[in-house]
Amino acid sequence: MQILDQPAEFSKIDPQGMRAEIEALPGQLHSAYLYGMDQPLPDWKGIQQVLIAGMGGSAIGADLLSAWVEGVCPVPIILQRDYTLPAWARQPGTLVICSSHSGNTEETLSVFEQARQAECRLMAVTTGGRLAQQALEARAPVWRFVHAGQPRAAVGWSFGLLLAAFARLGLVPDPQLDMVNTVAAMRRQQESIGCESPVAANPAKRLAGQFVERWAVIMGAGVMAPVARRWKGQLCEVAKSWAQFETLPEADHNTLAGVLYPESQLSHTMILFLQSSADHPRNRLRAEVTRKVLMLEGLGTDTYTAPGNSPLSNQWTALHFGDYLAYYLAMIYGVNPTPVDAIESLKLELKRVG
Repeated sequence: MQILDQPAEFSKIDPQGMRAEIEALPGQLHSAYLYGMDQPLPDWKGIQQVLIAGMGGSAIGADLLSAWVEGVCPVPIILQRDYTLPAWARQPGTLVICSSHSGNTEETLSVFEQARQAECRLMAVTTGGRLAQQALEARAPVWRFVHAGQPRAAVGWSFGLLLAAFARLGLVPDPQLDMVNTVAAMRRQQESIGCESPVAANPAKRLAGQFVERWAVIMGAGVMAPVARRWKGQLCEVAKSWAQFETLPEADHNTLAGVLYPESQLSHTMILFLQSSADHPRNRLRAEVTRKVLMLEGLGTDTYTAPGNSPLSNQWTALHFGDYLAYYLAMIYGVNPTPVDAIESLKLELKRVG
């Protein structure tokens, strides 16, 4: 924990500058939304459903959007994290949005080609690569953004561009004011959770300390469910620490039963409940009761309640807090938060074997 009160030392562990990426997220989110409001987009009418294809850091923006617009979007939104375009989507009434940071994600490229053959409405969100090229050849709109870092550090782009597209297509109410307030809430929160804030006054640093040498489980409901997925991803990719995520109320119908074995592992488990003012009252109650059950079984638990005065601000302040927490855990472990060697090795092996 001592390293967390020495932010000048962070650059030695973080030579590629993940800290700067996290600090810049509020501005990235706002810039992405404004950029998307000015990009080419057909005047599509009669969209019956939206399928968003993506993987990893390029997919999380769609998760966040889908949860946030659930109560207002008149058409279903499906996220596809695989190679295949479902049969139901193979029709002109489907809008297929392919999101790939590099533009070379093989699963997303596969879905794009199937959607093109099925004559779906198509658009691409990417920094370039084969996806941009294929979208241009198909005369589909390409929203090409500039970001040289890791896909997970471009979550503001992957969400902000999608939000702009949905707003312009009339699938959600005008989110401009909510976006401005959300960015402001994120920046206010940075005053207490930023790198220069000492451990004694920094809730993100203190919570990171609770995850040291522990198996992390993040739970969330509603708009917090995709945030739980994001925290899990950041803990794995940034801190190189094993983590999982669960959603309520589903976890109460299965996961809660697994509190007996293996005893040696459970004693090293940390379960964090993400909460917000947007939670359904029954889910808020479930979180409280579930936490009590877990505590009685000897598992470590804690809660994080997102600041902000709207579901969007709740979602993004919580996400940003998790990014900082994962970064601080990486600093404690002394591990470079940027490279993901295991993932890159897997990709190389897949290419090698064809």
